[in-house]
Amino acid sequence: MLFHIDFKTGKSPYLQLVDQVRYAAASGALRAGEVLPSVRQLAEELRVNRNTVAKAYAELESQGVIESIPGKGCFLKETDTPFTRSARLKLLAKDVDDAVVTAHHLQIDGDALLALVKERLAYFAAKAALDNE
Repeated sequence: MLFHIDFKTGKSPYLQLVDQVRYAAASGALRAGEVLPSVRQLAEELRVNRNTVAKAYAELESQGVIESIPGKGCFLKETDTPFTRSARLKLLAKDVDDAVVTAHHLQIDGDALLALVKERLAYFAAKAALDNE
């Protein structure tokens, strides 16, 4: 699993990481029982403070997304995941709403927004295909 932090957004790095793990869990990119990178390893990879990763992991654990096993690491929870289909759609709806509002403020019409979404979907599908080779 490849995580990334965009320091140019106004969003806190730990929240970006929380969102990425949640989305990976919801989409199936992370499987139940799969181990997450260690705090040290992920902090070095993302070039952030270890406390940033530790805070994200603590938040994910409090949300019931992951569980921490001392001496073994953090794992995606195997049971009682909060990410049903309706929960995944609710998470996505918030981001879609934000995109629609942003498009409105930028005076982008609905057709142009939909075309952009289709373009981005194609881009990420092609990127995923390359990553899986």
